[in-house]
Parts: sequence; structure tokens; C-alpha cells
Amino acid sequence: MAWNEPGNNDKDPWKNKGGKNQGPPDLDELLNDLGKKVTGIFGGKTTKGGSGSGKSFSSIGLSIALIVASIVYAFSGFYTIKEAEQGIVLRFGEYSGTVEPGINWKWTFIDRIIPVDIQSTRDMPSSGFMLTKDENVVRVEMQIQYRVVDPRNYVFSVTNADDSLNQSLDSALRYVVGHADMDDILTSGRESIRQSVWQELEKIIEPYNLGLIVVDVNFKDARPPNEVKDAFDDAISAQEDEVRFLREAEAYARGIEPRARGRAKRMEQEAIAYKAQIVLDAEGEVARFEKILPEYQAAPKVTRERLYIATMEKVYGNTSKVMIDVEGSNNMMYLPLDKIIQQQNTSKRSNKTSYAPLTEPNINTSPSSSSDRSDRFSNGRN
Repeated sequence: MAWNEPGNNDKDPWKNKGGKNQGPPDLDELLNDLGKKVTGIFGGKTTKGGSGSGKSFSSIGLSIALIVASIVYAFSGFYTIKEAEQGIVLRFGEYSGTVEPGINWKWTFIDRIIPVDIQSTRDMPSSGFMLTKDENVVRVEMQIQYRVVDPRNYVFSVTNADDSLNQSLDSALRYVVGHADMDDILTSGRESIRQSVWQELEKIIEPYNLGLIVVDVNFKDARPPNEVKDAFDDAISAQEDEVRFLREAEAYARGIEPRARGRAKRMEQEAIAYKAQIVLDAEGEVARFEKILPEYQAAPKVTRERLYIATMEKVYGNTSKVMIDVEGSNNMMYLPLDKIIQQQNTSKRSNKTSYAPLTEPNINTSPSSSSDRSDRFSNGRN
């Protein structure tokens, strides 16, 4: 017989009595049935009467609490990894994986997340008094910059990766300083020591797989103890003066050498030009002589007179004073050509300013006339 046939009230899912009320059951009855089922699942027993109804309500509250706890548990598993980080997932304390930045979900009370910053650059200083190769004590300060490249090795390879790196830095620094001289540490060898410390540090941390990479090593300061600081300062000043003097000498040499080479080149060019000029003058004289020679051979007397006159014109043309020895007399005639020329120039300037007529200067220096002077000049020249 089907449950929906008349008279089959025991199997009616809605618990309608007598088949009179075919509508849905009451909410109370539905909650009671749900409580009974939940109680039955957890091993509870229901009784007739009021006690059974109270237990059903407590079962409903327990169910609601379980649902709310499930929701809270689900939402409590969400977490966020920052952009510069990666998350290490530990499940029951064992490494389970690595999660990328963003919103993720974990099993609360089961998984544990350790965020590790892998992009930021971190600083680590190191300093102390150290013994050098030449048995001097020096205080050295150095600082390194590093960052994480492998989060798993950074967390699990050693107990504390940062502390291990710090101890490795101290060991590398003391090793390098112990194999260097005091002067190199304080003056010219700082860069070499910095590179050596960097290389030695990488050799030390390589077997430990710390998950770190050294980005830079900075040599900050190196100084002797205060008791001998003044003596070392004097020594350093002397070394700096030596370097400065060497630089000045090199600069002076670089400035003098080009000028000397320039002067030598100029003298060489002048010598070449002088040589060419002398050669050309000699060739010109030879060519002129070769042209005069046929004329001289044809008329020697006339040629000599012409050459003499040309020579005297050239000589007298370069002087402003002329002395003439009058033949047959003890008097010496003097022609002040410079004064004459100067007087002529003065007269010309005064004529331009005052519009006065130009007067010829008196050049008579002796009682003889100009015609007599010209005759005497000609006789004396002959």
C-alpha cells in the first residue's frame, strides 16, 4: 500500500492525523523531528512528554553552534602574503610548500605560515679591533648588504641564518685583515681588502646553503688605537703629500713636454724655412750674375758705373744722414736729410691747418750754391 493511499497514516511523511489535514506540518513539529534525528545521530534518547521536547531544543542549539563554528573555522583559514614576501607552509610542523603573494587559505590549527621577505635589502655591520700581518692593532668597520633568495633554505638550513651570516662576516674580516699590512688597510689597499672580504665571505657561507646572497660590501672605516692615532695620522699625511707631489710633478711634466716639443718643431720649421730662403737667395744671385755677365763682358765701364750707382742708391736710401768729402778741401759737407724731411712734414701739417703757403726749406749749409754742390758730389762719386 502506498504511503499516500487512504488509511496509511503511519507512513505519512508530514504526520497528518486521520488524513483530515493534508497541508504542510507545523514548524515546531519539523524542528522536533530534526532535533530527534540529530540526537539519534549523536546517540541521544528521546522520551515522551516535556523532557523530550527540551532535549530536542538543546539538540537544535548544538547543531546551530556546529554550523556557526564550521563557518568561523572556514573563514579563519584565509590569510594574505604581501607582495615582497613568500610564505613557508608547515603542516603539523613539517615543510609542505611555498605560497606566492596574495590571498590564500590554510587549515587552521593544522597549517602554519611563515612569511619571508625576499625583495628587501638588509644591512649587517661588523667591527672590532684586529691584528694585522705586521703585528699592529687596527679597528676596522665594515657593512654588508644582503637579501633572501631561497625562503626554504633561509628558514630550515640553519637555526638562524642572520646570526650565521654575522659570524661568517666576522671570520672573513679577521682573516683578511690578519693577512694584510697596516698601511694597506689605512691607505691604498682598502679596495683590495673589500674585495677580499667579499670573496672570503661567499666561500664561508656557500656550504651552509643559507638561502642568502651578498649584494655589496662597504669598507666604512679603519683607524689605529687612540694611543698611537697621532703618529699614524702623521704617517698618513706624509703619504698623502707624497702622492700629491707626484701628481703635481706628473702634471708639470705633461704641461712642459708638449710646449718643448712645440718649440722644437717651430725651430725645426724655421730652420727649414731659413735654409730654403738662403738657397733661393743664392740661386737668385747666381741668376742675376749670369744675366749681368754678358752685359759686363760687352761694356765693362758702363756696367761698373751702373752697378755703382745702383748700389749707392740702395745705401743712401736706408740712411737719413749723408756726409760728403769735398775734393781738394778739408771741409766735410753734411746733409741733414732727416731734419729736412721732418721740416717738410711739419710744414705740410701747418699748411693744412692754417692754409698758409708752403715754403721750401733752406738746405744751404755752406756758401757754395746748389749747382756747385751737385758738381762736387758728382766729382767725388767719380
